[in-house]
Amino acid sequence: MKVLITRQIPSKGIEELEKAGFDLTVYTDKAQLAQEDLIKLCASHDALFSVGANKLDAYFFEHCKHLKAIALMSVGYDNVDLSAANQYQIPISNTPDVLSKATSDVAFLLMIAASRNAFNMHKKIEKGEWGFFEPTANLGIELYGKTLGVFGLGRIGIELAKKAKAAYGMKIIYHNRSKNKAAEELLDATYVSFEKLLTISDVISVHANLSDETKNIFNAQSFKQMKSTALFINTARGGLHSEVDLINALQDQVIWGAGLDVTNPEPMQKDNPLLNLRNVCVLPHIGSATKETRDQMAVMAAENIIAALYGLRMPQIINEDVYIK
Repeated sequence: MKVLITRQIPSKGIEELEKAGFDLTVYTDKAQLAQEDLIKLCASHDALFSVGANKLDAYFFEHCKHLKAIALMSVGYDNVDLSAANQYQIPISNTPDVLSKATSDVAFLLMIAASRNAFNMHKKIEKGEWGFFEPTANLGIELYGKTLGVFGLGRIGIELAKKAKAAYGMKIIYHNRSKNKAAEELLDATYVSFEKLLTISDVISVHANLSDETKNIFNAQSFKQMKSTALFINTARGGLHSEVDLINALQDQVIWGAGLDVTNPEPMQKDNPLLNLRNVCVLPHIGSATKETRDQMAVMAAENIIAALYGLRMPQIINEDVYIK
């Protein structure tokens, strides 16, 4: 059995696959594989270990229907046409849970950094602008006792809410497609409509999946409904917000600030206006970027491949319909 891995991954994942007896091809070029090139490589392999935003749409599956398994080294799967995968009975897996704490750490970091203009203050030092002390200059806002609105209160959102509640005594409200009763009990969280989430949150942190329903849901209209003192934090997917509308909202002081680990598009260009706004903190999609978390993600994806190629059910299956007979 041969497995194609689309990028260099932590050695622990490689070791798991080699111990299982598979032949591995690792694509090591530091460039996104074009879809046609990915299809050509898949032709001589039995399974795909997909890292990055590879386009796995209906066209891909039509030309790679021979694949026995695809393991994503990510939680999100908005780049995968699951109906096409089901059509050809190809199981798709992801890596949930293991990155929840690490990603929530980055959301928490961005929330604090944005509230105190931390990135901009660092730039001022680099520019030699740390000078005369002014009591009314460089002021941030405090988070103590404020309201955190979580859009998508799943595993990552819960971890962030726990931190915010413990550190700052923040009140937790949330909006999901359906109520999360367990989270409500754990966090004393309150379910609210999307409109109410916008209007009463002091901080909105986004942790939802990207879908047709949620694409650009945070747009000019949404930002206008938020408090002028509110922070917008997105560590989920850049496509959940309109970047042009966010830039305008920040420049026009419709909202107070933003912290982003994801952008729209990615990677962000170095001349993007967001990078030079006083009230914005941007990171290059590093939510899961700890050694421990990336090791666990690689091992989990490898275990999903191993199970599938040995004829077993993938532990983290996304499209369960492939196992229904």
